[in-house]
Amino acid sequence: MNRPELIIFDWDGTLFNSVGQIVESLKFAAAKYEQPLTDEAAQSIIGLGLPEVMQTLFPQVPHLQQEILVSYGEHYVENSRHDAWFDGVAELLQDLKNQGIKLAVATGKSRRGLDRVLTQTQSHDLFDITRAASETMSKPHPLMLQEILQFTGVNVDNAIMVGDSSYDLEMAMNIAMPRIGVSYGVHDIEVLQRYEPLTIVNNIAELHRYLKQLIQEKIES
Repeated sequence: MNRPELIIFDWDGTLFNSVGQIVESLKFAAAKYEQPLTDEAAQSIIGLGLPEVMQTLFPQVPHLQQEILVSYGEHYVENSRHDAWFDGVAELLQDLKNQGIKLAVATGKSRRGLDRVLTQTQSHDLFDITRAASETMSKPHPLMLQEILQFTGVNVDNAIMVGDSSYDLEMAMNIAMPRIGVSYGVHDIEVLQRYEPLTIVNNIAELHRYLKQLIQEKIES
């Protein structure tokens, strides 16, 4: 790949420590409407757009999907006020920004949900562009990545997608964008490896070191 000019991050489970609360809120909403849902099933779909989440988890009750979605959203907003970035994320993003790297977010969240957590983390100004599933195609369709590339004017070979799920890495793979997996989120290493990432890191510190080294090597070469 060429020197990175743009790093695109997934949000939940990659930058933001929210997977546990998403699972709890999905299970709360499922129980409210007497629908079975395991932790594993709830966690496995994190990264998809919310309509796709409902269709995947509750295909047997299409007439209840909207009600379950509303219940999930209300519970999540009420109980996620103290969710935060993983340790080291603020330093990572600021360091990349200081090196002139463009930053973006590509998430399965809705625009309303993304704006809320960008405000919560005071990070609107850190990102050149953010894309939410409610305003484009859900992962693993690559449209949101294509829109980010178009907005930033960066070639696909100069961009990297960073994510914790198969949906993130498959989305990038679909347009031959270099990609990095993180093992501390939704999907385990064996799943992520199927999508041929540059590397898989185990924490933010490892991600920071890898990106720093990659940028430096490309400058020197």
